[in-house]
Amino acid sequence: MRKTMKVVALDIHKESTTVALAGSDRKEPRLYGDISSTGEAISKLVDPLGGSSALLRFCYEAGPCGYGVYRQLTAMGHECTVVAPSLIPRRPGDRIKTDRRDALALARLHRNGELTPVWVPDEEQEAMRDLERCREDMKHSERRVRQRLNSFLQRHSRIYSGRSRCPGAHFRWLETQRFDHPFQQIVFQEYVDAVQQAQARVKGLDKELQKALEGWSLEPETRGMMAPSAGWTPSPP
Repeated sequence: MRKTMKVVALDIHKESTTVALAGSDRKEPRLYGDISSTGEAISKLVDPLGGSSALLRFCYEAGPCGYGVYRQLTAMGHECTVVAPSLIPRRPGDRIKTDRRDALALARLHRNGELTPVWVPDEEQEAMRDLERCREDMKHSERRVRQRLNSFLQRHSRIYSGRSRCPGAHFRWLETQRFDHPFQQIVFQEYVDAVQQAQARVKGLDKELQKALEGWSLEPETRGMMAPSAGWTPSPP
């Protein structure tokens, strides 16, 4: 018995998901309605759509909700595509975005084969990405607090003139700085402590990344791309 094909487009948000359907015919997609974004609600969605008697092709945009829905649906035996939001075709003049319009557009475009899928990492790869993103966040925080310290020093004409740019020499110079007003000394020390704490976090995450990389499935490819200008490099032992 030949199964009926249905395209199921999901516009997923934190608390609710808008569902739109498109059949194999050329009729306009129709709105199914809104459901909760919980895993239980996603599971219950399958049976009303035809269950085992229908070939369900799910799709949704890559976004902050991650790949949990993709893994859940594929584990249930259904096809699921996560699409690149920046590559979704837009109609001229179609500037008003709503959840319903987005879901209907996804259903129509996926049925027509006009959507571009993204690569979906497995759980181990996603965990490594989370660790790397955390490291990048901490590095960004370090740059911000270092800039605050430098701005404070510049406002008070404290300019480091040493030839060595290594962190050790700069921190030894910072230890010699004294301010006449005790409030300014407090501010200065807070900035210095914040920089040191941020650098310690980055160094700690560098070590965790190094440990995680050893024996990882993509270790050869990752080591081949590692360079000072391309992401993180392990701290020397």
